[in-house]
Amino acid sequence: MREFLLYYGVFAVYYVIAINSLYFIIMLFSFKSIMGILKSSIYSRFQTLSGSEHVPPISILVPAYNEELTIIENVRSLLSLNYPRYEVLVVNDGSKDATLQVLINEFSLVYSEHMPVQPLLHTSKIRGVYHNPAFPNLYLIDKENGGKADSLNAGINLSHYPLIASIDADSLLEKDALIRIAKVYMENPDETVAIGGDIRIANGCKIEDGVVKDIRLPDKFLPMMQSVEYLKAFLGGRIGWSAINGLIIVSGAFGVFRKDYIIKVGGYREGYPGEDMNIIIKLHKYMLENKLPYRVAFCPDAVCWTQAPDTLKILGSQRRRWGRGNLKNMIEYGRHMAFRPKYKLFGMLTLPFNILFETLNPYFRITGLLALIGYTMLDMTNGYVLFIYGLLNVLYGMLLGIGSLLLEEIAFRRYPRFRDIVKMLFYTILMFFGYRQIGVIWRFLGHIEYLRNNNSWGTMTRTSWQTKGSENISSLEARS
Repeated sequence: MREFLLYYGVFAVYYVIAINSLYFIIMLFSFKSIMGILKSSIYSRFQTLSGSEHVPPISILVPAYNEELTIIENVRSLLSLNYPRYEVLVVNDGSKDATLQVLINEFSLVYSEHMPVQPLLHTSKIRGVYHNPAFPNLYLIDKENGGKADSLNAGINLSHYPLIASIDADSLLEKDALIRIAKVYMENPDETVAIGGDIRIANGCKIEDGVVKDIRLPDKFLPMMQSVEYLKAFLGGRIGWSAINGLIIVSGAFGVFRKDYIIKVGGYREGYPGEDMNIIIKLHKYMLENKLPYRVAFCPDAVCWTQAPDTLKILGSQRRRWGRGNLKNMIEYGRHMAFRPKYKLFGMLTLPFNILFETLNPYFRITGLLALIGYTMLDMTNGYVLFIYGLLNVLYGMLLGIGSLLLEEIAFRRYPRFRDIVKMLFYTILMFFGYRQIGVIWRFLGHIEYLRNNNSWGTMTRTSWQTKGSENISSLEARS
């Protein structure tokens, strides 16, 4: 028994080395790409594009379920973008709160009896479409509750333009975000099918009229942890995966897609906890099976600010949902596409990486740690094995976290104050002492929920962007 625990523990050590080494290699691709992205951003004429008629028009889709606290600021933010031609379609997904009414009141929207809606994709019943000629590029679709994917499909049916952007209702785009991401599309419009934007945590920032006026790091512990976590995921990971056309996800918070291909793959999958990963996998599958040249890109300087959960209950609900979504996608698509040369790099690298190091990660890490703890308890003289396992996790994690901070400092510098850099570095180290371990357990619990056929959205919270003194308005709703 002692030998078995030791061998399994050693396997866990090698597993940690392998997964972190691969993350490190991906980060090297990010470093290789970032200078080109930086030069392109500095010397390009993306600002002049905001007045160009050659820029493709975009339909921005905003699924909204119980978003009365954030939706006004969100829409104001979208209506003030530097972009020549676009429309905003808010889809009220059968909200139980006053989301519909606050939008109608704020923008004086009127029921439009004859608004044409193309039945391109199946959706829940549309109750009505609202519009106000004073805001010609704003539409409000009111429909029965069907989930986020269903809402995006409803927005596609009403949209008028060839590109669609999906944006969460609790998120705010920087004024140039859309023009920056459109520039990436215009570099290769024939092959680009999807582009992801960079997601950052807005907790702590000062917001006025839907615009982030003063960028600050969060004051609370959990949003701060998520700030450094997002930095690592987006700058350290997605830039690298994008460089080799291996992105498996474009965040549901902000992404741009070619509408024709979204329709060809059947639209967003309803009742799916990982609809953002699912649509990207379907796009890869369709393009590869039809032998069409394509790319799924990432635009790190197109920034979307979003609210992060600030309680363990809400954060745990979100992470369990992510775990369920990942497992569901890997079971339904990964097992058929992984290790098949037909699917090229996506099938031979991206999917195997995701299955071995993302989906199965909780099992190897938890059981490996338990094996080493058991082995150490049986033979206290070899406790150094457990120490090495912990040390490898911390050192590798710190290396990757510091690498992400370097990418941020080299290219973007959204946080100009020196103390912000020190604070992010401190939390990068701190996250390996409890936060990461809880995250692994949440993913494992998400898998259990999947096996119990739990497809609910989970519990989310919204906090108004507008605060009055110390007053902080919040709501708690469950989406099913």
